[in-house]
Amino acid sequence: MPLDKARHIVTSIKKGDIKPIYFLMGEEAYYIDAISKYIEETILSEEEKGFNQTVLYGRDVTISDVISTAKRFPMMAERQVVIVKEAQDLSRGIDNLLPYIENPQPTTVLVFCYKYKKLDKRKKIYKAIDKAGVLFESKKLYDNQVPDWIRKVLAGKNYSISPKAAQMLVEFLGNDLGKVNNELEKLQLICKPEEQITAQIIEENIGISKDFNNFELQNAISNRNVKKAFGIIQYFAHNPKNHPLVLTVSLLFSFFSKVLKYHALANKSQASKVLGVNPYFIKDYEIAARNYPMKKVSAIIASIREIDVKSKGVGASLSQGDLLKELLVKVMN
Repeated sequence: MPLDKARHIVTSIKKGDIKPIYFLMGEEAYYIDAISKYIEETILSEEEKGFNQTVLYGRDVTISDVISTAKRFPMMAERQVVIVKEAQDLSRGIDNLLPYIENPQPTTVLVFCYKYKKLDKRKKIYKAIDKAGVLFESKKLYDNQVPDWIRKVLAGKNYSISPKAAQMLVEFLGNDLGKVNNELEKLQLICKPEEQITAQIIEENIGISKDFNNFELQNAISNRNVKKAFGIIQYFAHNPKNHPLVLTVSLLFSFFSKVLKYHALANKSQASKVLGVNPYFIKDYEIAARNYPMKKVSAIIASIREIDVKSKGVGASLSQGDLLKELLVKVMN
């Protein structure tokens, strides 16, 4: 997991195991920013930074400029730090870095923040960086991986969070770890260490309703609670900006696809692992499987696909509220 790899890099630096090259790449900018920030703030003292820390931006420099800067000697310090931000703008000429990578300046710590792209593993430069320094790929987490990431981040700071509260954050913020972390930092200012962050705290301080959200809609449908489900649908219809139809449809499709898998499982004790779901939520799939036979679940998935097509304007011109009501009738009929 990227979190564990990032922590390993930070721990190694703390121990004094500092490499001449850190190439941070990938789709998830959060870790790239976090590692480069740590290097920027900690390797040099405040007195050393004035002459020995340089921040370059990919759009403003060439690979030759980067190499020239990296080859300088530090002034009155053991090392210099050179950080290239937005390094993906240098992607066309990145192979020209190879001669430097093969013979790096030992007194320079060169950091590349290569966001939203990655090097080809088959190329010489990839292998050279992996040999000479640290090559870190920051992969996007799937939505179902984010709750566990939230739990681990908070546990590292002596906080805990209820499964429902974590799920609410993911539903509202998605898998953008930067956004999620910003909200977690706000919550840490409000809550005391060792205090559990609950759905109530999320609602009061972030503005996400603990009663009117896709998680509660899923729960209501799972339990065949028609009154509660229609109440949530009505709330969504009056707040379309905060509850877009595309998200609701996507989450319900994911839920019922997993219910279908649950039906097919010979060994239900393996459900959490096979479905990629926190064990806390497995009871929702058990209940849904009891209330909706496999044949019905298949029909529900077909209905969700139909509503998704209609939401794009194909074959119908209905409001978000009307489409949600139509979906709910088909699902719970």
